[in-house]
Amino acid sequence: MANFKQRWNIKSNWQLLIIVVVFALTGSSAAFIIKPLLALFDITKGTVAAWIYYPLYLILIFPIYQFLLVCFGFVFGQFTFFWAFEKKLLKSCGLGFILPKKEKPE
Repeated sequence: MANFKQRWNIKSNWQLLIIVVVFALTGSSAAFIIKPLLALFDITKGTVAAWIYYPLYLILIFPIYQFLLVCFGFVFGQFTFFWAFEKKLLKSCGLGFILPKKEKPE
């Protein structure tokens, strides 16, 4: 755990616990939300082939998870940590163009 705390610049065990809880809640919530969302468009395991359903599931769950991660991070008082985590993740996925541009001082 000390390695995680040092790598993520976490100051206390309490903050680490909150971060782990946020990750858990986000994953569970994203999985809970995506199934009814797909069913709304009549996309279920029984109506489409598995080779269509699962890739579509994964493609759609990614933005939902990212959005919820920042929202839960805000609710639990860890917005700064999760916003920095999001920026790093999006840049590493090659999606850094989505992030707002920093204004350069003149």
